[in-house]
Amino acid sequence: MNSEKLVVPHALFPSGKGEKKLVVAHAPFWHDGSKISTKNYHIMLAALPAVLMGIVQYGAPALRVIAFATACAMIWELVMNLVMRKPFSTGDGSAAVTGLLLGMLMPATAAWWIIILGTFIAIVVGKQIFGGIGFNPLNPPLLALAMLLISFKGVFDFNEALLNYDLGFAMTYPLADVKHFGTAAIDKFSLGNLFMGKQAGGIGCTFGLGLGAGGLYLMLRGYTRWEISLSFLAGVFVTALLFNISDSTKYAGPMFHLFTGYTLIAAFFLAPEDSSSPVNLIPMLIFGALAGLMTVLIRNIGAYVDGVPFSILLMNLANPLLDNIRPKAIGKVV
Repeated sequence: MNSEKLVVPHALFPSGKGEKKLVVAHAPFWHDGSKISTKNYHIMLAALPAVLMGIVQYGAPALRVIAFATACAMIWELVMNLVMRKPFSTGDGSAAVTGLLLGMLMPATAAWWIIILGTFIAIVVGKQIFGGIGFNPLNPPLLALAMLLISFKGVFDFNEALLNYDLGFAMTYPLADVKHFGTAAIDKFSLGNLFMGKQAGGIGCTFGLGLGAGGLYLMLRGYTRWEISLSFLAGVFVTALLFNISDSTKYAGPMFHLFTGYTLIAAFFLAPEDSSSPVNLIPMLIFGALAGLMTVLIRNIGAYVDGVPFSILLMNLANPLLDNIRPKAIGKVV
């Protein structure tokens, strides 16, 4: 750390003690000992209940997807470190978190080449070409998910993927059922069962209790920002409520939207990602609320069953503009 001496003139010391030399160091002045790796390890710990429930539900195929996605993400990170001649960064846990989250978003039947392609998009395209951790303008797992959804939509048809394979899993994907058959399809789902993960979906996205507990843990430890998480859930709730009031036979209620699809994993693990979300209070609230609003809009009147990846990515693009919204300074210029 560089430092320089500040010489205070003799005239400022009427006692006659002469000049006083102060050593002034450049910022940062203090480090609390926290590490990027520590935060990433806590994120993985918080995601563990939802991951374990997914493995219990889907068995060995789910474990294969999670493990392979995490490993592939770390390998792509290592390859990019070598190609770009950068210090190895796999130890900071960022690539492992990216791979884990992407694996949680996928069906248990995802093919190996889908996982390799998805982790390549997340690490190389979404993160490393922008400069690595802290520089990515878009959330890497969501960028990979959106590109895979657009390119291979059938892979994420959870009804097709899970019901037609010998996984011993008989539950259906609630969002797809409502999209195609209206609210009459909700009768076979209870809110309690949805919250406890008794529904088809991504490996780590269906166990609402585990995701909520993990999100609360991260917020209490200060590793994620409650403003984005809660405003996102509020945006989903209010928008779904308005749709339901307008036509309850066609549009599901707000609690249904909160407990299905990618809503809870997005609220606690994806939307608050540091690099691609705002840092000021008002922008964070706007970011979360608009992402929640667009999520339900896409679900109800859009072409895709779940709007989470597209809504958050659109808000990622608006992030630099939103962060310019700041309160005016108190006082006046004299």
